[in-house]
Amino acid sequence: MLTGMSIGKTALVIGSGIGGLAMGIRLQSLGFDTTILEKLEAPGGRAYVRRAQGFTFDMGPTVITAPQFIEELFALERGKPNLDLPDFPAQVPEGKPGAFHGPSTSKYVQIIPILPFYRIYFDDGTFFDYDGDPEHTRAQVARLGEVGDLEGYERFHRDAQAIFQRGFLELGYTHFGDLATMLRIVPDLLRLDAVRTLFSFSRKYFKSPKLQQVFSFETLLIGGNPLAVPAIYAMIHFVEKTWGVHFALGGTGALIAGFVRKFQELGGQIRYGAEVTQINVEREGGKKVARGVTLESGETLRADLVVSNGDYAHTYLKLIEPRYRFWNSDWVVKARRQSMSLFVLYFGFKADGREGETLRHHNILLGPRYEGLLEDIFTRKVLARDFSQYLHLPTLTDPSLAPPGHHAAYTLVPVPHNGSRLDWELLGEPFAQKVLRFLEERGYLPNLRQRLVYQSFITPDYFEGTLNSYLGNAFGPEPVLAQSAFFRPHNRSEDIANLYLVGAGAQPGAGTPSVMMSAKMTARLIAEDFAKGQ
Repeated sequence: MLTGMSIGKTALVIGSGIGGLAMGIRLQSLGFDTTILEKLEAPGGRAYVRRAQGFTFDMGPTVITAPQFIEELFALERGKPNLDLPDFPAQVPEGKPGAFHGPSTSKYVQIIPILPFYRIYFDDGTFFDYDGDPEHTRAQVARLGEVGDLEGYERFHRDAQAIFQRGFLELGYTHFGDLATMLRIVPDLLRLDAVRTLFSFSRKYFKSPKLQQVFSFETLLIGGNPLAVPAIYAMIHFVEKTWGVHFALGGTGALIAGFVRKFQELGGQIRYGAEVTQINVEREGGKKVARGVTLESGETLRADLVVSNGDYAHTYLKLIEPRYRFWNSDWVVKARRQSMSLFVLYFGFKADGREGETLRHHNILLGPRYEGLLEDIFTRKVLARDFSQYLHLPTLTDPSLAPPGHHAAYTLVPVPHNGSRLDWELLGEPFAQKVLRFLEERGYLPNLRQRLVYQSFITPDYFEGTLNSYLGNAFGPEPVLAQSAFFRPHNRSEDIANLYLVGAGAQPGAGTPSVMMSAKMTARLIAEDFAKGQ
């Protein structure tokens, strides 16, 4: 690993999302002098925080899993990257996950467990509380399932655990930089039946449509269509079951603030209002090498390496001249399928004291259709009349996010990306009112519109225009089999030396734990390259 080789060397990171901040912390621990460049006036990227009228809204990720990844980042020191330490503990805990007491994390942010992980409502008003407790889960499977579904759950549990063991614990940090690495694991994937679609995988075990949805919906939280993602994503069930679902008091924004503080304590710098418009490439001895960036202001910054935490397609299509790209030419990048986008409604309202009777911190409200709705979003790319949504009500856990006597909430609705050509300037406000009316009339939040004191929303246009996401995608390339592992964008650019990618668009993929894993994978590649005198 890199030992003293990075002293005096500089690095630039484009974007201050969770992946970019994790990358900055790791680069500082490697000994680089790192500057993070952020387009917006505050950190977070997709995890930006919106504050209005005394309410605090996390605009993006709210589900924290695998908190040991956070602890690892907060424990890093300058010159001590710890990249050779085991990625996972030798013993994986069993049973009901409890509170997380990371000694380094607690210096920066307080993370607490959330139970249940999710309350999953079906269109008929019944619900499933998923909390990772084996006996409680079995009781609900027996209550909601059909004949044979309880036995099916036992088989699902066994097989999903095997996928988790191989796909996450053993291969989670593998960088698939060449085809040979990918081919070596194909027999394992076939043996585990992990290449069929996740929804098809869940149907093997459950007759009940409700249980088929319960054990396949989670990939929507990372931009994946359960009808198309490979069954290896069944491991998400076990990631949550093993380490729980957590929440940062003060919201995800408090975690972002902790990462910024850690990065700066390690000597890193962060610049806001510094949008990158070009990655500068020079030819050195027959090689194309990234040597810095140009900002929108016209300022040029030089560095020994550049890491992009920006959208993969935007990075290659907009920041790098075509003459420097072969493996990531325009047609290659545009041919990749992009994940869906999101409509997210942020709202503050007066409490009536009964919100906790029906709702929990994390709520999944499934509509009357499942497969048909997914086809509308991902394949037909139309805005359906019905919808499913994720309703986040964090003030049930942390009242400080709203003025006294009020709640802060957001509800997230998966919608097609902007390849659909939907006109959100016309559709946005009527759709917001439709969502509010649904929450009120279906009894989730009675009399909501009378109690409403604040509302705003974002659409795919926000992802495209503000976050620079190609076609307004919300999670990068869609995690289908043909865009996973080796077939997902590589963390080390094939076209340009000293250029790296990190975050949702690179390996291993989207989701808070994955982008932190991505930073560690990329740090290992950088350490390897610069130890060779790159």
